[in-house]
Amino acid sequence: MIYLYAKAVHIIFVICWMAGLFYMPRLFIYHTEAKGKGDVEYQILHKQFSLMENRLWWVITTPAMYIAIVSALLMLYSTPGLLSLSWMHVKLLFVGGMVFYHFRTQKLMFSLRDEKSTWTSQQLRLWNEMATVLLFAIVFVVILKSALNWIYGVIGIVGLAILLMLLIKLYKAYRKSKGEQVN
Repeated sequence: MIYLYAKAVHIIFVICWMAGLFYMPRLFIYHTEAKGKGDVEYQILHKQFSLMENRLWWVITTPAMYIAIVSALLMLYSTPGLLSLSWMHVKLLFVGGMVFYHFRTQKLMFSLRDEKSTWTSQQLRLWNEMATVLLFAIVFVVILKSALNWIYGVIGIVGLAILLMLLIKLYKAYRKSKGEQVN
C-alpha cells in the first residue's frame, strides 16, 4: 500500500520538478536578453528576474526534487526487487543526469544573479533542451522496460536532441527575420 501512495506522490512531484526545470532556463534566456536594454531598464529587469528565479527555484523546483527523490526511495524500500532490474539501473543513471542538470542550473541562477554569467541566450536555449532529452529518456525506459531496444533508443534520443537543436536554429532565424535582437 505504501508503494502506491509513494508512486502517486512521486509522479506529482516529478511533474512539479520538471515544470521548474523547464521554466527556469526560459527565465534565464529573458534575463540574459535584458542585457541588451538600456542600463536603467536592465537594472529593473535584472532585479525582477532574479526575484522570479529565486522564488521558482526555492519554493517549487528544489523542494519538488527532494520530495520526488524521497518518494522514489520509499518505493524502492517497499519494493527492493526493483533494484535488481536492469531498466531501473538505466533509469537511475538518467535520473542522476537530471539531478546534475538541476544543480548546474542552480549554479547558472547564481551566476546570473551575481551578473557573472557568460552564457548567451542561444547557449541557454540549448541548455533548456537537455531537461527534455533526459525526461524523454527516463519515460521511455520506464514505459518500455526490458522491451527497449537500446540501439533504437539511443538513436531516438540523439535524433531528438538533433531535432531540438535544428528547431532552435530555425526559431533564431525566424526571430532575426522579424527584426528582433538575437543573442
